[in-house]
Amino acid sequence: MNMYSPSLPSFHTKRLFIRPPLKGDGEKLFESVQFSKADLSPWLPWVNQMTTVSQAEDAVQFAHQQFIDLHDLRFHLFERHSLAFIGSVGFHEIKWSVPRMEIGYWLDSRYQGKGYMTEAINPLLPFAFNQLSVNRLELRCDPLNKKSRTIAEKLNFTLEAILKENERATLSNGYADTCVYAMLRSAFHKKTIDT
Repeated sequence: MNMYSPSLPSFHTKRLFIRPPLKGDGEKLFESVQFSKADLSPWLPWVNQMTTVSQAEDAVQFAHQQFIDLHDLRFHLFERHSLAFIGSVGFHEIKWSVPRMEIGYWLDSRYQGKGYMTEAINPLLPFAFNQLSVNRLELRCDPLNKKSRTIAEKLNFTLEAILKENERATLSNGYADTCVYAMLRSAFHKKTIDT
């Protein structure tokens, strides 16, 4: 187990306020997911399972506890000036014994295509590699998810493999492939030194 004990870190970028989930976020989360369901459901199975504000609030409170326990580190994204909820990014599938984790994200449809997700992830990379001492950060997505792949490539993740039929398809009874992108701490620090 990693000995880092976060006191609920938060980040500010030019346009965003980023923080862990807090009690009361459920209504904003639910509204955002419902508005974005058509865009998100092909890639995220949980989107169709969230059917009430109460479920969303339960999910928020569970995520908050998971963050405290360092089992899963989810962050909520808010537009800095309006404080509108616009999406989420988080560190999942954490294996502290390596240490490695996966980064996952989604964005409200109304805010897609404006560079918000790249802006949100940028301060989280040094947080992962420096504060959390992660050695390997993975980013996994369906090969057909062009938006997600574009973000991985903009952030200089390396495509290591495309796993064939390793997951169940979200919207059919078939199978789906998975792109495995990765960034190592050594590559992150080299990139930081070079820029």
